Amino acid sequence: MKKTFQQGRRHTLAMAAAFVALAACTLEGAHAQGPWPGTLPIKLVVPFTAGSGTDIVARLVAEKLGPALGTSVIVDNKPGAGGTLGAALTAKAPADGYTLLVHSAGHLVNPWIYKGLSYDTLKDFTGITPMASLPNVLVTAPAHFTDVKDLVAKAKAKPGMLNYGSAGNGSATHMNAEVFRLAAGVDAQHVPFRGTPEAMTEVMAGRVDWFFAPMVSALPLIKSGKLQALAVGTGKRSSALPDAPTTVEAGVPGSEYLFWVGLFAPAKTPQPVVDRLQAEVAKIMVSPELKERLEKLGAEAFTMPSAQFNKFIVDETAKAQQVVKAASIKVD
Repeated sequence: MKKTFQQGRRHTLAMAAAFVALAACTLEGAHAQGPWPGTLPIKLVVPFTAGSGTDIVARLVAEKLGPALGTSVIVDNKPGAGGTLGAALTAKAPADGYTLLVHSAGHLVNPWIYKGLSYDTLKDFTGITPMASLPNVLVTAPAHFTDVKDLVAKAKAKPGMLNYGSAGNGSATHMNAEVFRLAAGVDAQHVPFRGTPEAMTEVMAGRVDWFFAPMVSALPLIKSGKLQALAVGTGKRSSALPDAPTTVEAGVPGSEYLFWVGLFAPAKTPQPVVDRLQAEVAKIMVSPELKERLEKLGAEAFTMPSAQFNKFIVDETAKAQQVVKAASIKVD
């Protein structure tokens, strides 16, 4: 009798296990999307506020990437802490190609200035491709300075009294400002903001003396006369502001800085997914329509294969460390 009871119990447990397995298979089949990306939406996490240079590029790409992949692509702004909050969220996301990160050159600065990051910039992400290079433009309130030489002269006359804004500690706008400050040999106070729009607002009000704003964000305000452009931070002039000299031409050698925006995925994202994203984004960036839209914003397409981009990331991270050390950049 005991043996018969045990056999019945084992049979019942086996049937229960089979039912659970069958239910799981049924659910899996119900949610199966087939080859990536299927019909599931793709999220582009932007770790800065809406209206920032990084955000603008992300939205231009999302508009075209969705139709190219046959699904929807949404932009999700997660600003804060120099872009580390959005990066941390992406690093913890499943490596399945549905959560990606659009970040700037500042992504490679953060490991050197933020202690206790919950992610490793090099190990927890794979670079898919850079997307665009965006000149930063040195802006001030109208008539605040006559030119770059005037800014440098006044900063040297009052060491530590003038200030400059950024879109956050370690952001590309901050790094451009530090490269310029070191090259010019001036001492001024850094004022970090939550994002580019907030910094530009304070510059227009005259409460912040200068800011290296992404061209894509600042150009409308420059054209409307609300901001004054003194120079561009890149090594060559921008077609969007052909009369604005580079900071080197304006008398500050060694002050050029490359601000770029790129696409990243969590580490271990399948290589076929990475390759497909890279190919589609590269086609989008060099398309005549997007090229024209970028040029109007003062930006240029900037793409490369994933393997090359990841090597670029390693090299640029080392360069960022040198600037952080020279400028004594710290986060309180």
